[in-house]
Amino acid sequence: MKLSAAFALLTDLRYAIQAALWPTLKALWTQPSLLFRPQLISRQFMAHVWTAFGSSVDEGGRIVKQGLITPNAQGVVLDIGAGHGHTISYLDRAKVTKYVALEPNQLMHNEIRKAANIAGFSEEAGTLIILPYGAEDTHSIISALEKPELVDTLISILTLCSIPSPEASIQGLVDQVVKPGGQFLFYEHVLSPRKDVAWWQRFWTPVWKSAFDGCRLDRPTDSMVDKMDVWSSKQLWGKEGEDEENLWWHSVGRFVKKE
Repeated sequence: MKLSAAFALLTDLRYAIQAALWPTLKALWTQPSLLFRPQLISRQFMAHVWTAFGSSVDEGGRIVKQGLITPNAQGVVLDIGAGHGHTISYLDRAKVTKYVALEPNQLMHNEIRKAANIAGFSEEAGTLIILPYGAEDTHSIISALEKPELVDTLISILTLCSIPSPEASIQGLVDQVVKPGGQFLFYEHVLSPRKDVAWWQRFWTPVWKSAFDGCRLDRPTDSMVDKMDVWSSKQLWGKEGEDEENLWWHSVGRFVKKE
């Protein structure tokens, strides 16, 4: 692997620090108690990073998401780690009846609400629900939805990298929240199949996850999902034209739950 590719992450880290350090420090100044809650500091930092770069990250995966989400998402959609709600722009409003945004970082909720309202979803009409939970908090999600096996489409976009136990969380959501015959759509950065790239992903992960709210570069989440014994059909593919030395190697999948 070329060193330029191995150290490309440092450029992204520098841009992130330039965009998010000062507003994070201002938050610490106004809320000194955050010093004793490092996870909340990381969430503050990540929220400011996403404000600066979320739209460009979304644009980088636009073609993939147009082919994955738009033709497939339907019914009640549960979006794991919704961020600023970029997924909403790929939903076909004629096929999607309700959008449920799962986002534990409450600093992002206003942006979700704005994007949803523009797309025709609202809390007042009962077509939008924003939940402040992580994907692992299955019981709270079920309680908020008021009914098990309610969701037709489960979506994860660049999220499984950061949740504490991705395999157990997805298993729990698919078993208890997704309807029989429902589907799971994902677009994630995952552990590279190339050993040299994977080595660098593991090398950088301790630094990266500390700054970016737990985001790991070295998770084989596509393999985790693929081996689950809950699917009646599954499709797994890569991002077309991606540089094989990319530290953010992507995987795309559509999985259908057994009836």
